[in-house]
Amino acid sequence: MKVTTQLATFAGGCFWCMVTPFDKMEGVKKVTSGYTGGDKPNPTYEEVCSDTTGHVEAVQIEFDPSIISYEQLLEKYWQQIDPTDPEGQFHDKGHSYKTFIFYHSEEQKQAAEQSKKQLEASGIFDKPIVTQIVPASTFYEAEEYHQDYHMKNPFRYKMYRKGSGRDEFLKRHWTVKKDAAELKSRLTPMQYEVTQNNATEPPFRNEFWDHKEEGIYVDIVSGEALFSSKDKFDAHCGWPSFTKPLEDDHVIEELDVSHGMVRTEVRSKFADSHLGHVFEDGPGPSGLRYCINSAALEFIPKDKLVERGYAQYLRLFE
Repeated sequence: MKVTTQLATFAGGCFWCMVTPFDKMEGVKKVTSGYTGGDKPNPTYEEVCSDTTGHVEAVQIEFDPSIISYEQLLEKYWQQIDPTDPEGQFHDKGHSYKTFIFYHSEEQKQAAEQSKKQLEASGIFDKPIVTQIVPASTFYEAEEYHQDYHMKNPFRYKMYRKGSGRDEFLKRHWTVKKDAAELKSRLTPMQYEVTQNNATEPPFRNEFWDHKEEGIYVDIVSGEALFSSKDKFDAHCGWPSFTKPLEDDHVIEELDVSHGMVRTEVRSKFADSHLGHVFEDGPGPSGLRYCINSAALEFIPKDKLVERGYAQYLRLFE
């Protein structure tokens, strides 16, 4: 049976930063950086940046709608941008960095307009949402050195994101607002110390170190999906270990120089919970081992995924 894919096209400022949110999502086949919305055929990067072509930097996403919906892509899109900036994005100003949703069908237009209304009603932003929703036009693929820039130049990419102010802005607006008293009332002392104060639970004496049931592991604070039992393995370390996150951009990596060591800490994106650390001694192609505290996790078994609102992950176990 032939798989029929669809296209989604989004402009969110620098296209380097708009690839990574989508390229690891299940159902996304390809993410291409390029230019669209203007009049000049086959523009160059320099021409687009000069704001003489009418084009903006954008990404075009090829996706399988039987696996991931356009609405899910829209939700991810809003969480990557400042939709209130009419001049560009973060420290990049000018027309080529403005935000647009380019719809490819009437159904996409309606979905985009509805999602914009929902964002406006959410109260997350205290300024008007200025992102425009317009018909898709010819999309011109950017130069090869721009494609998958985050993989070709990872250090420069991370420095650019941090320096531009994008990461700080997204963390400020999309991180769950936490109340210490409320958290202490619903978390165990160990869960609170691990997630809020970067503590580490004892090895081999925690809930999930040898847990084998099928399902997903979510943040104990916010419920955001983090890891799948499909990617869990026994690292003989006494803590639950995974080869990769379930949603790549739900797990944030930060430098940790505590306790006289240099390590890479992993935290959840929305709740900003301390989860554990990632090491380069794991199995598989990536060679990564996400060593996670059980106290930072809640387990959702596969037969409860729909009931708990995680129906999109049921396909992992079919």
